[in-house]
Amino acid sequence: MSIMRILARAMFDGEAAHLDGPYLVTAEQGVITSVEKVPGVAEAEINADFVMPGLVEAHAHIFLDGSLLDMDERAAYLKAYFRRMMATARANVEKCTMAGVTLVRDAGDRYGVNHAIRDWLAADPAAPMGLRSPGLALKRPKRYGAFMGRDIESAAEIPQAVHELSQSSDDIKILLTGIIDFRAAEVKGDPQFDAEELRLVVAEAHAHHRKTFAHCSGLAGLEVAVEAGGDSVEHGFFMTRDILARMAEKGIAWVPTVSPVHFQWLLPSLAGWDAKTVENLRRILDSHAEHIAIAHELGVNLVAGSDAGSQGVDHGTALVDELFHFLDAGLPMEAVLASATSRPRRLWGAPSANIAAGNRLDLIALGGSPFEDREALRRVRHVVRGEAWLQMPVPA
Repeated sequence: MSIMRILARAMFDGEAAHLDGPYLVTAEQGVITSVEKVPGVAEAEINADFVMPGLVEAHAHIFLDGSLLDMDERAAYLKAYFRRMMATARANVEKCTMAGVTLVRDAGDRYGVNHAIRDWLAADPAAPMGLRSPGLALKRPKRYGAFMGRDIESAAEIPQAVHELSQSSDDIKILLTGIIDFRAAEVKGDPQFDAEELRLVVAEAHAHHRKTFAHCSGLAGLEVAVEAGGDSVEHGFFMTRDILARMAEKGIAWVPTVSPVHFQWLLPSLAGWDAKTVENLRRILDSHAEHIAIAHELGVNLVAGSDAGSQGVDHGTALVDELFHFLDAGLPMEAVLASATSRPRRLWGAPSANIAAGNRLDLIALGGSPFEDREALRRVRHVVRGEAWLQMPVPA
């Protein structure tokens, strides 16, 4: 029988921090059998400063390379061969693993890369991570999202479209609004679906036991999303306290994806933004941080997702950036870690990775405690998933 012992000076079990260790986590055949505080040194295969559940990236495009910054090259890539996109996606899996990400929810592509990567990972019992895939997102013709969407002409098409997507998709994504016009500091255009149509999407998805998540920013779109009562709002820029209060009441999660807008503010020269637009970006970011803090205060289910694959938002490292944005907004470390470990898994009905007896091993060991130094979240030393154990190289 395969036995693994992990000794840690401190840990976050998925719900709470335990900083008065050491703690010994024992597993047999990849399943945790005991978690106990021990008086001192114990025999173990892994000795760590800190352990916690594997990280969850709640919003990413696995087929896109976030480190590719040139916009012409990014546009050309969308016409690349499937084989090249698969190679990019596999490289992104490696980046996620190095950062301690053991579960990714993809946010859509029309090329089938997300489904292919999901199935490739699922077929390997030693895979370092899993992936949830929506396949295609639902959108209106000639509206934002051609690279990841399936067109819906009318509400009459919604039941069949959701049924067909549900045959192979883990979640149903809806492109509810366009993207932000940073020069105008607003989201232009009406929502792609009204509240009645979105309510139908949600009902059909739930009938097929699928969760929904809606790309949405701007007050008009947020009003539709909250009225329709989907499972999650993605991005959610130009949020308000009233919207957040209704989200908390209805149990609608929020994935704020700070990182893409932060990158635009950090390196405005890449897009040629003028001083006024940079000011707009800063105001948008400051408002977003304020509302992330309000969301925590009101009990909204905040979930960490970086929109990895977007320009300047690289897989793996960007999720840790997103956690730092939550910390900078004033959230406590325990809440921030829950947003990228236990909470998304619970909301999605995924197997728990909490460090508790009876759960499958799905944890990472860090070279330091994030409660002492948040940069420890970048020092992943081991990834353990089931009976698979990966040791990361320690930088010189």
